[in-house]
Order: sequence, then structure tokens, then C-alpha cells
Amino acid sequence: MLRRIMVAAAAAALAVASLAGCGSGEGEGGSDGPVTLRFLSLAWQEESVAANRALVDQWNAEHPDVQVEYIQGDWGSVHDQLLTAFEGGDPADVIHYESAAIPSFAQRGYLADLTDLVPADMREGIDDAIWQTVTGDDGALYGVPFLLESQVVIANKTMLDEAGIPVPTPEDPWSWDEYQAAARQLTDADTFGAAWPLSNPTNAVMNLSLAFGGQFFYEVDSEQPQVRFTEAEGQVPSRIHEMLYTDRSAAPEALGMSSTDTLPGFFAGKYATVPGGIWLRQQMVQQAPEGFDWVTLPPLAGDGSQSQAANPQTLSVAAQSEHQQEAMQFIEFFLAPQNMATLAKGDWLIPTSEGAREQLLQTTGGEQGWDIAVASAEALTQAPFQEVDAYSEWKTRIATPAFQRFFADEISLQELGAQLEQGGKDVLSR
Repeated sequence: MLRRIMVAAAAAALAVASLAGCGSGEGEGGSDGPVTLRFLSLAWQEESVAANRALVDQWNAEHPDVQVEYIQGDWGSVHDQLLTAFEGGDPADVIHYESAAIPSFAQRGYLADLTDLVPADMREGIDDAIWQTVTGDDGALYGVPFLLESQVVIANKTMLDEAGIPVPTPEDPWSWDEYQAAARQLTDADTFGAAWPLSNPTNAVMNLSLAFGGQFFYEVDSEQPQVRFTEAEGQVPSRIHEMLYTDRSAAPEALGMSSTDTLPGFFAGKYATVPGGIWLRQQMVQQAPEGFDWVTLPPLAGDGSQSQAANPQTLSVAAQSEHQQEAMQFIEFFLAPQNMATLAKGDWLIPTSEGAREQLLQTTGGEQGWDIAVASAEALTQAPFQEVDAYSEWKTRIATPAFQRFFADEISLQELGAQLEQGGKDVLSR
């Protein structure tokens, strides 16, 4: 996520120094001293960092025999930091990352198998589909998922009301057809009905295509997975393209923007709706002009489904940690339902456990789109592309430039599909 890379460089420097300079095991008091665990956190927003630190302080006050040292990490450099720490034999004990990124470390034997350490009530409180995102091919459990992101639509409610367009609900979400129709209705000489921020088009398309059954990657459990571009895979890109060039209800200048880049135009009435991550609500609360009336719309439905790819943030334990059981005890405390709800609120994301979601609704009353956020968790599941080791290379080398050319109206839908499939053959055959 682009928003994560906004952490200050000083935090990254601190993380590097902390990772390199501290050893795992007993504290300075020697064998009679408390166990010291290092916790590498990637929280970066002020409210989220405060919540992380407060929970660490609470743990330390309540557990004098097992003390946790908080290390501030950086989403932009954590992969290299971890690789250096693992190869140097000195990683943090508890590691914050995301499910899409941890398989490469798990395959190298750097992450502990938590199967026998995760408590039963924690396992039961999180949906099996979410656990699957942190489960290796060997059935081992390499992390505890705790925060989720869904893709929603933020809308100017005043414009919806003036156009006589009812606000969709979790029980009756908009289909893509209905969203496209609303965007056309909201478009006039001064306003585009939508602003699709497509600076990173692959993530958006791959996530949203699941609602139409678009998988892109097939036979992922075999030795020869394949990329296929069928009618299902073509639904989302063709519909966005149609909004751009046929209906002209989507702003062409938004193609190179991130979600936050669209907000000045959204606040100025240039765009009536902005699709984006559920976390975008925080920017609305912090940046929207006084009196600006906005609303969060549920995930769009495809062929009767709102399915999206789940890429939860995770907590893992280093295989090199000498105190894996204590590390798991800290994770159990840190991700107890009430604490997980606090962490989710600080990041404006969705907690994975049902108990935490209930706590979050009680705390917020469902205001500021929290009702939509919690309900959208039901749509999140593991996607086929998340099981393919070569996905990252295919995304960077093949998919992103191909989608960019398609959305710029430089190639046809058929040419897009051909490039994605041929690129898949080239990458996956290695």
C-alpha cells in the first residue's frame, strides 16, 4: 500500500539500528533477569503507533518476567531489513508484516510454524479463509492475521441526494451496473461521476475481479500454473475503460493518481465518487472541509458476489527466536479482541476476528463508515494469485505496464489479454 511508505526516514534508520544492535534472550540481568522479546512494528500513523506502544507498555507492566522491546519499522524498507536480520541470525522475535510478503521468508525457514502455539479460541475467532492466507503449502501456519483492507467507494452524499440516488447498504449493495449508471447520472459539465485512482492498476483489477470470478491464475496447486484471460477476467478492466472512454463518466486525469491524490478534486466537487481502500475514511475525517457530507458505500457486487482478495497484516515469530512460546503469548495478548479492535481503529482497517469487529462496532456505533467496514470483511478471501510465487514478477514486469496501456486506450481488451497470458507463460515457465 502506498500510504504505508509515508513513514519518516528517521523511523527506518531507528529500525535498522535496533535490528542490528539488540540480541534476543535474557536481558542485562543475565540468566536471572527477565526474558526480552523484540517486537518489530510497522504501525506508522500517529494513532496506530500510540495504540501499539500503549499495548506494549501494558504487557510490560503486567509481565515483569517477559519484557517486550518496541522497534519502529518502515513499510518501505522492512523487506531488506528482515532479510539482513535473518541472514545475520539476529531477527526480532515478533515481526509485523503482511500475508503476501511472508511466504518467501517461510520457504527459507526463517519463520516459526505456529500451528501448535496458536490458542484454540484465537483460531476459531478468525475465518478459515483468512487463516489460509498465512498457511504454507506444507500446512504450516506462519503468522497470525489481524488487520484487513477492503475496496469500497467514497461518495459525495449531497450529490447523491440531489440526484435522487439512494445510498446502497450492506444488505443491498450496488452492482457494477448500478455503479456505472449512477456515475453517468452524476456526470455533468463540472463533475465526473467517478475518479478511478489507477497509479497501481494491477492491485485494483486483481482484487475487484474476484467478484466476477476472475482468477487470472489457474491450476495454482500444480507444477505449471497458468495465466488465463477469460470473459470473467475482462469484466473489471472493460467496465472501467467504458466509464473512461464510452460513458466519459470517469475522470481521465485520475489514471496516474493514488487514492489520496483524488481528494482535492473530490472535496471541490470535481468528482462525485472515489473508489479506494477502506482506510481512505481517515483522510475524509481529517481533511474534508467543514460541512462536506460524505458516505462510505459497500464493495461493488459482480456476478452476485462482492468477493475481494484478502491480504491481511500479520504477526509472525522468527524461527531463530529462543522464546517462541513467550512470543506467542505476547501475540495472544496483543491481538485479544478488544486490543485488536483498538489497533484496527487506529489504522482505519478491519480486524480479522469476529469478537474484535463486535467490539469495534460497539466503540464507534458504526459511524464514519465503520458499519460498512465491518460488513465488508465477509467479502474477503484468499485469491489464486496469492498462492503463486512468481506473481510479484508477473505483476511488475507484465501486468502493470499492460494495464496502464489499456487504460490509456493504447491497446484493446484482446491485446491486453494476450499480453497477460504470454507474459504469464514467460514468467511461470522458469
